[in-house]
This record gives sequence, structure tokens and C-alpha cells, in this order.
Amino acid sequence: MHIHKYEKYWLVFGVATLVAFLIILGIGAFHQGSHPNSNKKTIDYEKVKEIAPFTNPGVHKVEGKDWDYEVVILASAFFYNPPEIEVPLGSKVKFIATSEDVIHGFEIAGTNINMMLEPGYISEYVAEINQTGEFLIVCNEYCGTGHTLMHSMLKVVDPNESK
Repeated sequence: MHIHKYEKYWLVFGVATLVAFLIILGIGAFHQGSHPNSNKKTIDYEKVKEIAPFTNPGVHKVEGKDWDYEVVILASAFFYNPPEIEVPLGSKVKFIATSEDVIHGFEIAGTNINMMLEPGYISEYVAEINQTGEFLIVCNEYCGTGHTLMHSMLKVVDPNESK
């Protein structure tokens, strides 16, 4: 097979450009600290319902920490446990979540709260809740045929208002 000399030049140029791009991307990623998290909390996803705090999903008031409430969430096939979360306005909340089957997303629409829930890993996010209302919680990672049905609700209530 005969390759014209100009085709050889273009092939060499294309391969060299690709290699240079990958080297620059790799150096940039590690220089800026964009590498896998090495100190993630892990868990046995097959026994997740037997391991605290996932034995009791829901909202829990805590004392002596930098946050007021812990919200423990367990994601599984097209369902969040608990299906509804209620916290008071102005509270600092730590969301602790994991998945027991496949990768799920956890995004609270209208906020900057967004986590990826992976089996075997515990995801945590601390946020101050400063707006009342109902916020839809959606799975933003495709997790199967019932993905569109996977949602929950965060209700932020003002403790000073009477019901």
C-alpha cells in the first residue's frame, strides 16, 4: 500500500496533535487537583440497610456539630427513602446519601445541591437552607426504565409561621 507523502504529513500532524492534547489535558487535570477522591467514605452496598445511619433514613436533629440537621437518604430502584423531607428555614443541613443498587443522582431543583450516589460510597453535602417552599428532588443520572418516576420533595417551612 502506497501512501502519498502529503498524507503522511497529515497523519503525523494529526497523531502529534492528539498526543499533545492528551498530555496537556493530563497535566492540567493533575495540576489543578482534578483527580479521583482518595478519602471517600465507603460502605458495603449489599448490606447498606444494616449499616448506620442508613438503618434509619430521614431528618434527624443533631447537637454539637457545625450543622443543625442530618438528612439520611437511601436511593434504590426508582425511589428515594424518605419520599419527603421537611426542614425549617435557616437551618444548616448535612445530606448523607448512598445507593443500594445502581448509580443515581440527587439534585434539589432550584438550589446548588447536586450529588452522585454510587453503590458502595457515601455522598455528603452541607447546605444552609435560606428559602421557604417546596423543592423537587430528582435523579439526574439515568438509572433504568423507571428513571423519570424517581423523585422526592424537600419542604422548607418557616418555624415562625403558624400552620
